[in-house]
Amino acid sequence: MEKINQHCAGLDVGSNKVYMSPDGEEVFHYETFTADFRELVNQLQELCITTVAMEATGVYWVILYEMIQTVGIDVYLVDGRQTKQVPGRKTDVKDAQWIQQLHSYGLLSRCHVTIGQIQTLKVYQRLREDHIGQAAMHVNHMQKALIQMNIRLPEVLSQVHGKSGLSIIKAILAGERDKQSLLKLCATSIIKRKGPQVLKALEGFYKEEQLFALQQSYDGYEFYQHQIKQCDLKLDAILTEISKSKEDVEVPKKRKVIRHHKPQVQDLAKKLLKISEGKDPTILPGITDYSQLKLLGELGTDLSKWPSEKQFTNWLGLAPGQNNSGKRNRNKSKRGNFKAGQIFRQSARSLIESKTIALGAFGRRIKARKGPQIAIKATARKLAEMYWRLMVKGSQYVEKGVQHYEEQLMNQRMNYVHRLAKQLNMTVSHNTSTTLEKNVL
Repeated sequence: MEKINQHCAGLDVGSNKVYMSPDGEEVFHYETFTADFRELVNQLQELCITTVAMEATGVYWVILYEMIQTVGIDVYLVDGRQTKQVPGRKTDVKDAQWIQQLHSYGLLSRCHVTIGQIQTLKVYQRLREDHIGQAAMHVNHMQKALIQMNIRLPEVLSQVHGKSGLSIIKAILAGERDKQSLLKLCATSIIKRKGPQVLKALEGFYKEEQLFALQQSYDGYEFYQHQIKQCDLKLDAILTEISKSKEDVEVPKKRKVIRHHKPQVQDLAKKLLKISEGKDPTILPGITDYSQLKLLGELGTDLSKWPSEKQFTNWLGLAPGQNNSGKRNRNKSKRGNFKAGQIFRQSARSLIESKTIALGAFGRRIKARKGPQIAIKATARKLAEMYWRLMVKGSQYVEKGVQHYEEQLMNQRMNYVHRLAKQLNMTVSHNTSTTLEKNVL
C-alpha cells in the first residue's frame, strides 16, 4: 500500500494523558492541562506535521481539536470503530501508533464537526434540550407526590404542568384546601367539560412529607423553566448574529404550530429562512421551525459534504446495515449520529399517526408488515432524504395526500398484475372485479 499522508500524526486522547505518534518518530505523551496542549501543538509544528487523526473520545478531544486547527493543521476526528486494534496487547502507545499508521495510508474518514457560530448554536440548543429533560423529571415527581396524597390530577388534566395544573399546585402549596376554590383556578373549558370529575380528583389526603416533596419538585421545575428562558435568550442572540449578514427573505404568513417547548425567539422563522438562504424545510411533513432549529445546530447549512442522500441517511443511522458472509445475508443495525437521527425519528412517529399525509400512510403500511420500530426508521429515512434534496438541490416538496399515495400503490400493483399475466400468457380483463382470462391463441 502507498502512503497518502506523508507528514501525519496519530493522537490517543484520554482523560489524564494524550499520546502523540508522529510519522517516523517516537511516541510523545502529555498531560491534559492547557499548557501541555500548547506544548503538544508546538511539537506538531516543529515536526512539520500537516495532518492529525484523533479518536472522538467523550468530550476530551474538543478543545485540543480547536487548538490544533487554529494553527492550520488539518485534523481528522474519526469514529473509534474505524481504529479498532488488531487482537493482542492493547496500550495507549500502540493505539496512537495504530491511528497514525491507518491515517498515513488514507484509511480513516473524518466525522462531521460543526464549527464557528453553528457550533455555538449547537451548544445552546443541546443545553436547552437537557433542561427540558430535567424539567420533565420534576413533572413526574410532582405527579408522584400528588398521587401519594390521592389528588388525582393526572387522571383529569392532560398536563399537570399546564396552566391549570400549576395554578392548583401553587395554591395547594400556599395552604389552600377547599375543592371549590381550587376548581376555580382551572380554565373555563375544563370547568364546563369535567368540573365534577376535577372536584372528585381534588379531594385528597394531605400528608406533610408529600407536601414537602411536591414543593421540592415544583421548585425544581420552575428552576429549569428559568434556565430554558436563559437559553432562549442566547439562541435569539446567536441566530440574530448569524442571520444579520444574510439577504432578507419573505416569510409565508402561515407557519406550522409548535405544540411543545416552543423557543421564545423573536422572528424565529425569518431568521431560520435567512440562514438557509430561503430554503424552507417546514414544507416537508413533520418538520416545524423548532425541528429546523435543532437540525441547523446538528448539521449546519451545507449538506453537500454528503455527496448523496444515501450517504446522508447512512451517516444518520437510518439506512439498513449489511452483514454478509458466504450465503448468509443478514441485516445489521447501523449506528449513526444519535442526535440528528433522533430528530427525524421523532417527526416520523407523529407522521405515522397522521391520517392525511402520504408519508404517514407509507409508515402505517410498513408498520403492519414489519412492526413499529422498522416503520419509524423507514419513515424517518424517507423524510431525511427529502430534507437532503431540499437543502442541497432546492427541490420543492408538494404534499399530495394519502389518496394520491394509494393511487400510486394501486398503479404499481396493476403493473405487477400485467407483467405476471404476460409471463403466464394470459390477459387482464377490467370488469367490476379484475380477473385473469386465458389468452386463446
